[in-house]
Amino acid sequence: EEFFHTFNALYQTNRQIVLSSDAPPEDIPDLEDRLVSRFKWGLVTAVEAPDYETRIAIVQTKARLRRLTLGEGVAEHVAASIDSNIRELEGAITNLQIRASVDGEEIDLDLARKTIAAPERVDVSTSATMQAVLDAAISFYGVKLSDLQAKKKTRSIARPRQVVMYLARKHTRHSLEEIGGYLGGRDHTTVMHGYSKVAELRESDPQFASELDRLESRIVGDQQG
Repeated sequence: EEFFHTFNALYQTNRQIVLSSDAPPEDIPDLEDRLVSRFKWGLVTAVEAPDYETRIAIVQTKARLRRLTLGEGVAEHVAASIDSNIRELEGAITNLQIRASVDGEEIDLDLARKTIAAPERVDVSTSATMQAVLDAAISFYGVKLSDLQAKKKTRSIARPRQVVMYLARKHTRHSLEEIGGYLGGRDHTTVMHGYSKVAELRESDPQFASELDRLESRIVGDQQG
């Protein structure tokens, strides 16, 4: 109600109004018709995800603003691994900066590969729902959804939560922000860290890899069934 009157006041005084959303006005849930009609008075246009070359340029620019020196191939690896939006690219740079600082290393391609695992492409025709991933993990690990969404950091909860992040990133079409939203409102950098952690552990721990394979087979089987 307040926003409706604010919009009218700005419009009547010839102010410029710029709104952004993740859907066109008519597709935004629970939005009153009177607001939908007002939002459509002006130009409505889609802002597409940046292409590969643009993502490289964004990574290089963001790194330069932070006075970070990226080794050969780092910007290209980040751009190839993350193709959703600029916030996730910024999150990747933050992760690289933190890991390089903690480990005392330069930001080279090897560090980038260890920090940012390139996610496998999701087959849209067989992609899972977020609920299917959550249900499988809850059943497999014997935890509650409220535990996964809580702030608990005990290993018995943190590991299943990171597995959900990994599987959701790999098997659903959700962005990092959306996945974090299902897990208690965690931000995209936390989800990215969880994905990388599980991907790294899968490579180094055969027992964990087998465990993850069994869990994935449940998700894939449920979708095919």
